[in-house]
Amino acid sequence: MAMKSGAAPGGGVSGEGRRIGLAVARWNSDVTDRLRAAARAALAEAGVADSDIREVSVPGAFELPMAAAELAASGSVDCVAALGCVIRGETPHFEFVAESAALGILQAGLETGVPVTFGVLTCDTEAQALARANSDGGPNKGADAALAALEMAALVEDLRS
Repeated sequence: MAMKSGAAPGGGVSGEGRRIGLAVARWNSDVTDRLRAAARAALAEAGVADSDIREVSVPGAFELPMAAAELAASGSVDCVAALGCVIRGETPHFEFVAESAALGILQAGLETGVPVTFGVLTCDTEAQALARANSDGGPNKGADAALAALEMAALVEDLRS
């Protein structure tokens, strides 16, 4: 079954005409700012108009599921990318936040029927997080999450038609 509007030449994803929500955590902003910038650049390259990106900011990764669910339920977006960063510390707090964010983001997509992707870095160190949020044109998980959201929006649209 061919996808209607998701596949672009060269295996890329077309975002033309797509509306996307970005939920971005402010905690570890040195990392999340890079995730946001790469997501926006990837979306622009995929053909998403800047006016079709609805971005919200939340305190941390724990708050991402609520924001993602509200964006998805709003009817104003076709998909959502949730971007955040949790770095392991000396207490079990890391596990609670990372697991809650992952399960909540999954739940947001399943309950609303709107694709929501997990762009939350869960790393042992800040160096690991920065390596996954390259600002020099290397791999960036923010871009990956945004493009995955576009791909899933096209897939869901195709499956529902």
